Amino acid sequence: MRVNIYYGGRGLIDDPTLFALEKITKVLDELRVTVERYNLYEEKRNITVLPKTLKDADGVILAASVEWLGIGGFLQQFLDACWLYGDKESISRIYMFPVVMATTYGEREAEYSLIRAWEMLGGVPIEGLCAYVDNHVEFETNAEYNLMIEKKTEAFYRAISKKMVAFPNSSMQVKKTVLRSSTPLLTPQESEQLSAYVSNDNYVKKQKEDIEELASLFKGMLGEDGDSDEYIRKLRENFYPMDDLKAVFQLDIEDKGSSLVIEINEDKLNCYRGPLEGTAGAKPDVTAKLKSQVFSDILSGSKTFQSAFMLGEVSVQGNFKILRNFDTIFRF
Repeated sequence: MRVNIYYGGRGLIDDPTLFALEKITKVLDELRVTVERYNLYEEKRNITVLPKTLKDADGVILAASVEWLGIGGFLQQFLDACWLYGDKESISRIYMFPVVMATTYGEREAEYSLIRAWEMLGGVPIEGLCAYVDNHVEFETNAEYNLMIEKKTEAFYRAISKKMVAFPNSSMQVKKTVLRSSTPLLTPQESEQLSAYVSNDNYVKKQKEDIEELASLFKGMLGEDGDSDEYIRKLRENFYPMDDLKAVFQLDIEDKGSSLVIEINEDKLNCYRGPLEGTAGAKPDVTAKLKSQVFSDILSGSKTFQSAFMLGEVSVQGNFKILRNFDTIFRF
């Protein structure tokens, strides 16, 4: 027989939950049960892959320390991972023994939370160990409390060894009719692999970067470049016409792989994503190449187009006399 313990507290020396777990482990060892404990505060970077440790377990102990409200974040993350990536077929055969020790109000609510969660996952919860502890020294030295922990542990052992049958509950019906996992239908092996990917920070970061890159690419292909729309809006809001000025600027945003064309005809302004429209062979008066961050700085007013050019952040070809007018007709 194998029992896994998942401890969701912070590992404080005076945590009464740790004392209860040590007592439970000692009893199970005497009953020749293999016990493996996972301290979730030490496994916080790998919580999403912990559901795979349930596969060979006959029973689990979910241990919570209530310090102010509820079961705590680590244990909640573990239960979330079981819902998203756990093998529900394996979980349905696992008996769960809740252990909740509270130094403040709320131990019963926390125990009920663990029981409901395990029922939603399809497992079999049994009567657990739940207590409010005002003084951990008095609690640990109380012989009657120690005996109660032993008896509860023995009852847990008997429930597993005799394959105790539980009455049906409404949670299973709610799961069938209302609850839906957000992940697509996957085999247990695929779910396990997905949980491993989710726990890999470098993989997740790379995936996010790839998604952003693809989103930017498709936006450009579909003519839905949100950045360009924002650029155009700011240019129109800060346009100051200049008499007798006719000019065409083409701004190549290098890291976006797109161009912005600005056509000025005295008091008329026309801005659009490139390339330059008009007759074949038409060329802009000024072609500038710059990074999106530099252009954003110009639009925010933190630097001028001319100062960016002098700093080498903008490379320009074309009519430099017209270039000098940019900061006059656009004042940010």
